[in-house]
Amino acid sequence: MRPILFVLSMSAASFAAAQGVTPDKIILGQAAVFTGPAAQLGIQMRNGIKSYLDHVNAKGGVHGRRIELVTEDDRYEQAVAPSASKKLIEEHRVFALIGYVGTPTGVAHLPVVTQAKVPLVGMFTGAEALRAPFNRYVFHVRASYYDETEKIVEQVVSTGGRKISVFYQDDAYGEAGRKGTELALERRKMKIHSQGTVKRNTVEVQEAAKVIHDSQPDAIVMVSAYTSITAFVREMQKKGSGATFYNVSFVGSKALADALGKDGTGVAISQVVPFPWGTAVPVVKEYQQAAKKAGFPDYNFSALEGYLSAKVMVEGLRRAGRNPTREGLVEALEKMSDVDLGGFFVSYSPNNRAGSKFVDLTIISRDGKFLR
Repeated sequence: MRPILFVLSMSAASFAAAQGVTPDKIILGQAAVFTGPAAQLGIQMRNGIKSYLDHVNAKGGVHGRRIELVTEDDRYEQAVAPSASKKLIEEHRVFALIGYVGTPTGVAHLPVVTQAKVPLVGMFTGAEALRAPFNRYVFHVRASYYDETEKIVEQVVSTGGRKISVFYQDDAYGEAGRKGTELALERRKMKIHSQGTVKRNTVEVQEAAKVIHDSQPDAIVMVSAYTSITAFVREMQKKGSGATFYNVSFVGSKALADALGKDGTGVAISQVVPFPWGTAVPVVKEYQQAAKKAGFPDYNFSALEGYLSAKVMVEGLRRAGRNPTREGLVEALEKMSDVDLGGFFVSYSPNNRAGSKFVDLTIISRDGKFLR
């Protein structure tokens, strides 16, 4: 009986290792927001991922396998997130995960992902709660919110600003940005000038706008979704505020510019990927060509982030070999040191999952476009 049990156990192990992999395809899963006030964040992230996967599949895929993407809508709600990840892993039986969106939902997804030991590449969030403690299965492609708020505070102070307020979403995402701003100010022996909050998936900004406007700040760091940021900026403008508005990248730059329209002129946004409309960075030019071919010609920062995340995933799959396992993918990714994706570099190691520290600043111009 022992030899039979041995064979059965080996078969079970092989089956588990091969979940989401067939002779002709590899299945990836994305749980993100596709409906509701923050929907454009998930939609654009998905568009960028699909642009690169289409590009790869047109060239024969990875080791002869096409890469397919399956998505689940977590609605940017913590209560929905775990079931979305479980469905991808248990029902869709995906091999790996990519392009998750959001901090509060990310925190709720993580226990499911970690327990199942499924690699997750490219979370559209820079929160420390998803970076510390170290998680073997999560590979970040973007810089952190601490990196972004440091850049914003540096910019404000360098131009003479001293009174820096914070408007933030009342959840883990908003707190990550608030804390990052606080730390950046403390390094300069300064404190947050005033602060106000908004509940996730709402536009109830009146009280926050009153408190912050009454304090007469020089600049406001805003850490929320584009719908509530739009409402807040307009409320502050209505009150005659002379403050400069700064956002972290999660806001969704294109979505914010579209929502603000003529009211967006001069609003600044930190970015964790290169300028999507430029031609100097090779990976941006490549993204533009792939996105246009895939039917997504509306270039934007969120989609480019999805494209870069997919590029990291595919490079990891290539390095994992012809018979990939989840553990093999993890090991392949963590050996990617100073890898050039086309002018955008990522580095991982057995002790590091933060692939990039790239941060740039942009502002919305009078015609709704972006200037560096």
